[in-house]
Amino acid sequence: MRCPRCKHPEDKVTDSRSSREDTVIRRRRECLKCGFRYTTYEKIEQEDLLVIKADGRREAFSRDKLRSGIVKACQKRPVSSDQIENEVEAIIQDLYIRGGNEIAASELGEIVMERLKKLDPVAYIRFASVYRRFREVSDFVSAAKNFDNKEEEKTEPKSSSAAEQEDK
Repeated sequence: MRCPRCKHPEDKVTDSRSSREDTVIRRRRECLKCGFRYTTYEKIEQEDLLVIKADGRREAFSRDKLRSGIVKACQKRPVSSDQIENEVEAIIQDLYIRGGNEIAASELGEIVMERLKKLDPVAYIRFASVYRRFREVSDFVSAAKNFDNKEEEKTEPKSSSAAEQEDK
């Protein structure tokens, strides 16, 4: 690493720490010649992902496009930029864990919707309306009811007889 100020090739690392869910290492460096301090980041180089569109075209995966879609869905919602960034990182991490270098756009959309469903229900409905191409108000109502029904199933307490049967 060359010093950005004097171009001297030798430096020392003064601090090193992981960031962004351990996918990036941040290093503070100091030039041994002029004493200038600067920061560098190390990241694992990963294969480029391709998104397979509905018409069969293949397009390079764009982190910015993913983030932009989530930001639009979360606009004017109580969701911080850190939360959005964490979701983007988690989705990308999930894509690499799945393996392969291609993913269908429909599968990517479903992953985003699942994450948004947990993050903010309004953001989920907004994203789903664009992703699923809602045409009428009834589409929104149906999606909202479906969301509410799934939430009730998760939080609905079991009856005492059902709980007793599980204990046996």
